Amino acid sequence: MKFLDQAKIYIRSGNGGAGSVSFRREKFIPNGGPDGGDGGKGGDVWIEAVEGLNTLIDYRYQQHFKAQTGAHGQGRQMHGGKGQDVVLKVPVGTQVLDEDKETVLLDMDTPGKAELLLKGGNGGWGNVHFKGPVNQAPTHANPGQEGQERWIWLRLKLIADIGLAGLPNAGKSTFLSAASAARPKVADYPFTTLTPNLGMVDLSPSERFVIADIPGLIEGASEGAGLGTRFLGHVERSASLIHLIDGTQDDVVEAYRIIRGELEAYGEGLADKAEILALNKIDALTPEMREEKAAELEAVAGRRPMLVSGVSGEGVPELLRAAWAEVKKTRRALADDSDVAQTTGWRP
Repeated sequence: MKFLDQAKIYIRSGNGGAGSVSFRREKFIPNGGPDGGDGGKGGDVWIEAVEGLNTLIDYRYQQHFKAQTGAHGQGRQMHGGKGQDVVLKVPVGTQVLDEDKETVLLDMDTPGKAELLLKGGNGGWGNVHFKGPVNQAPTHANPGQEGQERWIWLRLKLIADIGLAGLPNAGKSTFLSAASAARPKVADYPFTTLTPNLGMVDLSPSERFVIADIPGLIEGASEGAGLGTRFLGHVERSASLIHLIDGTQDDVVEAYRIIRGELEAYGEGLADKAEILALNKIDALTPEMREEKAAELEAVAGRRPMLVSGVSGEGVPELLRAAWAEVKKTRRALADDSDVAQTTGWRP
């Protein structure tokens, strides 16, 4: 399935059905009076976050979504039926943006969350509503109310507990395949990963979390170089980041500074997230080289990096345990906030 994380679509709610102009005609009832029924309400447009989806590819091939018009009223005071609703099913983590692509209207960040986007038009009144002592035989009825319409953007930000960051060819995909059941493309050239990948890490039945691997960043990505920072939005919701650095390159300090600079330039709090620093590909380094490069990173980052190898698996369990500790901190904080909200009765 092709990955697509943003799409522009047109939505329109249904028009209300028209009211009916009708008069009661029955044998032995010469003056039956008006009996026109009301029109039905137009269909609404809803959006729902569902599990099992991780792409917006469905909105690549269909961009127009229109709810059904309400049925018209009929004689004998028969009201028209409601028009059929349109429900847009999107992955969890999808944001709904206005046409300017900046104003966030909705954030579908919870499975099963459903929100009304556009309300259908009300049905028109039939002529039975207009009878009175002055006008006992009204010959007019209301038309249905027009539906609403607008263009919106859907932007997906994947829900992941941990995000992987690093330069191209830092070994992020190899690490993801070693840490989870995900099978991303792995090759010995830069930009092997062109779209984000998700992997579920299963340490035990009660210790599970999701890792997001995004395409590598290069210097100047915040200004559009390489693939830019388009995919950094997929790690905005992460509890923390794992910063992988290729231990086989000459200048590991410069690699660290490049990624940190791009995270700060992107903003959205990425640079403030807890970061687990890891020196990758240590299977290709001698013990002396490992110690030398680890010392260089410790001097610039202020903490000692973890030593891992996605190929041999060395250090991977320890790194995953450290990541799980960060995930637990975040989940505990969210649970505490939820308890406070329930205690005080406050609702966002």
